[in-house]
Amino acid sequence: MPKLKPDTQRARREHILDAAEHCIARAGFHRSTMHDICAEAAISPGALYVYFSSKEDLIAGITERDRAKLAGEFAEVAKAPDLMAALARLGEHYAIEEPKYKSVLAIEMGCEATRNPVVGEIYRSVDNFCLDGFKQLFARARAEGKIAPELDTETIAQVIAVIGDGLFWRRAVDPNFDGARLIPVITDLVRTILNPIEAPVQDAPRPAASEAAR
Repeated sequence: MPKLKPDTQRARREHILDAAEHCIARAGFHRSTMHDICAEAAISPGALYVYFSSKEDLIAGITERDRAKLAGEFAEVAKAPDLMAALARLGEHYAIEEPKYKSVLAIEMGCEATRNPVVGEIYRSVDNFCLDGFKQLFARARAEGKIAPELDTETIAQVIAVIGDGLFWRRAVDPNFDGARLIPVITDLVRTILNPIEAPVQDAPRPAASEAAR
């Protein structure tokens, strides 16, 4: 059998991870079997085991993909000219735009992390990455004079994580969840916690003496 090109291998791996996400969100970690994931991905067991040896291995792949996505999002927020607008945009993505099954998947993996040591270690690694990302983001904003919070950045990161966890949970279990209504309120709450410092308004340049005389 000819060896697949790297791009093809990456595409197949992503396809399998997508199938695993749908299965686990729909049926749960324990009720989803490797056979179910094969059926969802429309591949043979042999093709699946080339990339992933177990459901824990699939969870590791899913969370690593999430970690890479988070890293890109933190980088975008860090370089945004308006920190609050960027944070609000991030909230809109997770509370409104992202498919609902992603929230269900996050809750399912979190629950499995409480009873499966392997999944727990994987889950906590990404959770710590997220906390560290927010901590570094807010520490940088404070050092640059963009925010002046009363709380330390580690506490602020924990508070933001709790708010995010709540959003995931409510979106997963509440059929009437309305992220579009809640995000502006949450943004105002975060604004109060961070206490953004408005950039000074630059005075308009004065015209040259020759121009003023005209």
